[in-house]
Amino acid sequence: MDAQKIPATVITGFLGSGKTTLIRNLLATANGKRIALIINEFGDLGVDGDVLAGCGDETCTEDDIVELTNGCICCTVADDFIPTITQLMESDRKPDHIVIETSGLALPQPLVNAFNWPDIRERVTVDGVVTVVDSAAVAEGRFADDHDAVQAQREQDESLDHESPLEELFEDQITCADMIILNKTDLLPADALMAVEGEVRDATERRVKLIRAGLDNTPSADVLLGLGVGTESDIENRKSHHEIHHADGHEHDHDEFESFVVEGGSVDDAKKLSAVLVQIIEEHDVLRLKGFVEIAGKPMRMVVQAVGKRIDTYFDRDWAANEKRSSRLVVIGLHDMDETAIRSAVATALS
Repeated sequence: MDAQKIPATVITGFLGSGKTTLIRNLLATANGKRIALIINEFGDLGVDGDVLAGCGDETCTEDDIVELTNGCICCTVADDFIPTITQLMESDRKPDHIVIETSGLALPQPLVNAFNWPDIRERVTVDGVVTVVDSAAVAEGRFADDHDAVQAQREQDESLDHESPLEELFEDQITCADMIILNKTDLLPADALMAVEGEVRDATERRVKLIRAGLDNTPSADVLLGLGVGTESDIENRKSHHEIHHADGHEHDHDEFESFVVEGGSVDDAKKLSAVLVQIIEEHDVLRLKGFVEIAGKPMRMVVQAVGKRIDTYFDRDWAANEKRSSRLVVIGLHDMDETAIRSAVATALS
């Protein structure tokens, strides 16, 4: 990799795989390295950007964080990503490293290929693609070929120009990876984890380094950065299903996702809220739920991150003096979810 170019790390993975937690730890262990962070948030509320901006790390201030919320980053490369990278390169505060968190819908391949554009290739290179895998979800068959409930549905994003079933999207993120983080391994017994590792390795013909991670074992910056791959020069060997099918003239479906924001007030009991949210998720088959909650009597805001029936909560920072204290949650699900019923139930839980 050209040492004169600024390295960029692409962090990809399915919804709720743990990308934001990984990046928070990356920033906390950057050892003074100035990081610029580009986030391709899915949904109407920039939760991930707010969580990361709240980390308070001098190596990545709020001015170093850019959110791209106009749709799937791989489909808005020309409109959003290229101008953002160009702006970073022309800034007086040039970063030592760029970290890009893609949404769970993004194909890594078009994004990586964008680093071959004339305006970028002389100044930036892809240090590596890191794919985060929710090991527990894979063990439950979340991406199995017979996942009939989601196979034929399509993505709602108006900017979307690729059509990929969830299984193929997962495989494409594995195919493009230079490093795979098997996350949430602490939730699995040894035999189930070995099976997940085998499934992930079988999803790519390339030999890729696998790293196990869990609640108390999150990879640091020295593990994630400095791979020195120059992935953009090898992108032709990492074609996505969409590229292969498009070359053959085939068309296929993509899952359709929808999201909405529910706002509320102060909540008295954090444990009771978590239990109610799990019930809502189970009843309505919600894929992802995330956001912030105000807990009565607490000076800090509580972050909520839920994937399927698993829900995690933690207090990340104090409410700022000039900040409106409130509760806001993003709900992400398939296109046929009952938004009215879910919105009502979540709003009640936040009241």
